[in-house]
Amino acid sequence: MVQDLYVLMITAAVVSIIFKFLKQPVVLGYIVAGVLIGPHLSGEKFVNADNVKQWGDIGVLFVLFCIGLEFRLKNLISSGKVAAIGALTIIGGMMLFGYLVGVDAKFDMINSLFLAGMLCMSSTTIVMKAIDEAGLSKERFVKGATSILIVEDVVAVVLMVLLSSIAIRHQFEGAELAGKVVDLAITLAAWFIFGILIIPTLIRKLEKHLNDETLIILALGLCLGMVLTAEEAGFSSALGAFVMGSILAETVESHRIEKLMTPLKNVFAAIFFISVGMLIDPSSVAQYWMSIIYVSLIIIIGMILFGTLGCWWGGQTMRDSMLTSFSFVQIGEFSFIIAGLGTSLGVLDPMIYPIIVASSVVTTFLTPYIMKAATPCYTFLYNHVPESFRAKIDKREQDVVAAESEAANPSDDTTSLADRVRHAVRNTFITKHLVDLFIKNMSAHDEEHRS
Repeated sequence: MVQDLYVLMITAAVVSIIFKFLKQPVVLGYIVAGVLIGPHLSGEKFVNADNVKQWGDIGVLFVLFCIGLEFRLKNLISSGKVAAIGALTIIGGMMLFGYLVGVDAKFDMINSLFLAGMLCMSSTTIVMKAIDEAGLSKERFVKGATSILIVEDVVAVVLMVLLSSIAIRHQFEGAELAGKVVDLAITLAAWFIFGILIIPTLIRKLEKHLNDETLIILALGLCLGMVLTAEEAGFSSALGAFVMGSILAETVESHRIEKLMTPLKNVFAAIFFISVGMLIDPSSVAQYWMSIIYVSLIIIIGMILFGTLGCWWGGQTMRDSMLTSFSFVQIGEFSFIIAGLGTSLGVLDPMIYPIIVASSVVTTFLTPYIMKAATPCYTFLYNHVPESFRAKIDKREQDVVAAESEAANPSDDTTSLADRVRHAVRNTFITKHLVDLFIKNMSAHDEEHRS
């Protein structure tokens, strides 16, 4: 296993340097590296595929934990309309496209549903990296785009649970599926209520005792504990990792934890993407090249269409809607996770995996170039639409600017509902009593140990 990790790290370092030099996303490099050292080209000469899969599974947990750490409920609430309408429009439209593609390819219902799930999620990692590298991180549309990605990540975790349930039973039962959704909602609510009542207050009480080393160990321990809890409850381990990241995102140390986790996330994310590449058979890619082009076009056209409509319906300006949708023209980590889930459950058609991964490579490669086309396309659209619609575009721009100005100068006597709830939770008698009792017991235990 040490040799496997050595090969993975050296390979990841080399390809990341090469792809940085070529000004391409390093994620592509990791996938290509996986193909090169994978069993289809190199056999078992370099690494053991089973060991790499185990490392990759751990990588999924850390990636989802870090995505949860980036989940800010107050940011989501502030752009809730855009986030909800935009994400649901994209997910609903792309799932419809994906299911129809599956039906057209003569797949059964389960494979068509898995394909629909793989095509409906943009890559948070790739989108944010592409926006940053394009110098657009300060643009107005980024806040809405980030909120949509957060909602997509939440829906993706729920979707994984639902797809697992359908795959195991090999049938779609509405009542049973509704019951599963209710069970999931109740479980998530219980976890979040308990976690937000106890953990943020506990960390605030222990803040002065938490150096970087202790804090990262505590965060990882809580993450793995929630992973085990999720598995015991019959849900995916990925759900547990995401939930604990979301709970820790509400603590005073969230940014510090996120900063400490970044190197670990980068390492295991690289291993995960390499493990994805190792599953690609180049001969299959050559065999299905027409399907890969077809699926890539579906992703690009669908994301632009539904992304623009969803953001516009959600209240964004037309320019911001198009900038958002043109940055969403790829699939990424959740598509691979869903594909891996289908493979591990033995329900995914073998031809789907290489098509999805290759389509992700193609769309990721094209993302920076498509993003650059957003502004010219908006200008062309603005100059060629009817006068009545152009007036609506101008009116929306004025409304958004006015809303931003009002938000930047709020009344002094207004306190947000979220702040009032957060204050009430932190000062709940039961919460304070439990935390104080926990700290007191820890101190007593330390004194006994010293004596």
